[in-house]
Amino acid sequence: MTTNLSERTTPEPPQGRDKGLAAGSVGLLSMVSLGLASVAPAYSITVTLGLVTLVVGHLAPAALLVGFVPILCTAYAFRELNRVMPDCGTNFVWITRAFGPWSGWIFGNWIPQIATLIAMTALSQVGATSLLSLVGLSSYAARTVPVTLLGLLLLAVATAVAYRGVQLSAAIQNGMVAIQFVALIGFGIAALAHHHAATPSLAWVNPLGFHGTGPFAESVLLCLFIYWGWDSALTVNEEARDRTRAPGRAAVISTVTLLGTYLFTAVAAISFAGTGSTGLGLGNQANAADVLATLAPAALGGPVAKVVQLAVCLSAVAGLLTCVVSTARPNVSVASHGAMPRIFARVHPRFRTPTFATLFSGVLAAVLLTSLTAASPSFLSDAILSIGLMVCSYYGATAFACVWHFRRELRGSAHALVFKGLLPLAGGLMMLAAFLRSAHDMLAPGYGSTSFDGVGGVFLLGMGSMVFGIAVTALMRVLHPGFFRNGRTTVTDLIITED
Repeated sequence: MTTNLSERTTPEPPQGRDKGLAAGSVGLLSMVSLGLASVAPAYSITVTLGLVTLVVGHLAPAALLVGFVPILCTAYAFRELNRVMPDCGTNFVWITRAFGPWSGWIFGNWIPQIATLIAMTALSQVGATSLLSLVGLSSYAARTVPVTLLGLLLLAVATAVAYRGVQLSAAIQNGMVAIQFVALIGFGIAALAHHHAATPSLAWVNPLGFHGTGPFAESVLLCLFIYWGWDSALTVNEEARDRTRAPGRAAVISTVTLLGTYLFTAVAAISFAGTGSTGLGLGNQANAADVLATLAPAALGGPVAKVVQLAVCLSAVAGLLTCVVSTARPNVSVASHGAMPRIFARVHPRFRTPTFATLFSGVLAAVLLTSLTAASPSFLSDAILSIGLMVCSYYGATAFACVWHFRRELRGSAHALVFKGLLPLAGGLMMLAAFLRSAHDMLAPGYGSTSFDGVGGVFLLGMGSMVFGIAVTALMRVLHPGFFRNGRTTVTDLIITED
């Protein structure tokens, strides 16, 4: 083990091995599963593919391909930053190091935490609805109270599993992720082999085939966000067996795996059902909300189609479990570095998992699910749509942080120029463009289900959550002045790397 000291001006804060987490307990495969599970691939593709097809027809695979480009560029930024700063605070540590404590707290901590919290409420609701339908209680799946109660139960179970240990969480996620990919690949093979299936065309993946910037931007934005969540793999970097390299590799592997799976499923679905506006066609608005539920019985037969339905259910549950795991660990880091109350840094002496941070995340998600559902189901759906703004903002900030942190190394080699400079810069600029386009679209009162004084409720929820983060950060500045006073050197005064 080698130790590199840089800019030593203050005593080093607790770093990786000092936080009490179970170092060396998570392998590459488990980290990849964590990244994939957080995206909830079976659920994401079934609720997005139809919407994209409504916008661009047979070019839906091309939109998936284009939407992947900024994600891959950003993944390389995460990889490079993790190599020199393998801290479970990830975005918080990296953005603070590059741009200071205010930016780090808002873009590296507050925004990803709020986005993940909203995702937890959505996944618990989806998991409950899917589970009720799977066991033949479809009438209850359409009712608010049973869905909310079951969603709260799923949240409690996910929190308990996450509390019990990262190895148990990883083992469960490995199984659930495997079922999802078996179901998606099985559906794709059956769909392509069907005697009515059309021959796939390269024109479907042609990124130059779009007509008009409006449909192009709308479809790519839809595709962009179904990749979100792969960065969860890096939140267990301090528990990885090779924490400087394996988490970054897991992030890149996760994104590439998602691209291949999504493209295969989309091409198979279009080949099998076409893009028509009637019957099984993906252009039929009645099919847009749940493509696999519509196509699987026709492609696989009723009994086997249940496996696909099970995969969608497990997709939501696995995503929920991953969210609990991934949202607790950054809180441990933030507290360890003196930017939050110390209680968030507590780690169980036996399970080596965050204690208060895990329970806090689960309880807060339960309160949010109950309150938003009680206020209005439309309110919850608009909150889910607002996640897009938050994702673009913190992914983009992390990509720019990579470029700024390594700015003096970019002339050293072609590898540094490409992977630490050009690709992250491109990712950051594309995320910024996606943020601005999303904000513009969300301003419209017709975007989403609610509006206030002619402004879309989705925009108000998304921007309001981020602006409120400024007030919360100001409060943290008063409560924890040491972190904000010491600035960038507070988080990475001592960088530990492994040979």
